[in-house]
Amino acid sequence: MRSIMGPAAAAAVTAVLAAVLSTVVTTGPAAAQVARGDDDDDSTPLWQKLTSFRVSPEVPHQNDVIRVLLHCPVEANHAIVGSTAFTLKGSWRIYREVGVGLSGRGFGRRGVIISRYAPPGDHEVRMKCVKVTIDKATGLRKVKLISRAAGPLTVRKFRIGQYF
Repeated sequence: MRSIMGPAAAAAVTAVLAAVLSTVVTTGPAAAQVARGDDDDDSTPLWQKLTSFRVSPEVPHQNDVIRVLLHCPVEANHAIVGSTAFTLKGSWRIYREVGVGLSGRGFGRRGVIISRYAPPGDHEVRMKCVKVTIDKATGLRKVKLISRAAGPLTVRKFRIGQYF
């Protein structure tokens, strides 16, 4: 099985987790539960509760396709990624959201097109992890926000030379 993270990224995540866990200073049995980050289940590993995503390439041109790799907590079953860089030709909306389905372990990936008409410059990419439940009898959909994250994206001006 291939891993999404390389050795350097795995070491960075481990360092961040160690720093977060070392900042919590309390005592007693409740403190151990808080230090591990467990809410109600002792058997759930900490990595299954993290929210993270990566956009590659980090500095795309206009009219490029980017790849979004993400991880949501296991209780989420869907993710929504949105940015002003994802606008479509002819659309009057300046912010576009793209849905991403998640695996049972909380991982997801999606290719998104940076429009030729997206303004060059700095944009923010926002991700929301949600749990969607549908009532079969009424057909009503209930969306519960589990977690969210955001990251920067810089769009460069379109060049014909990027294809040669």
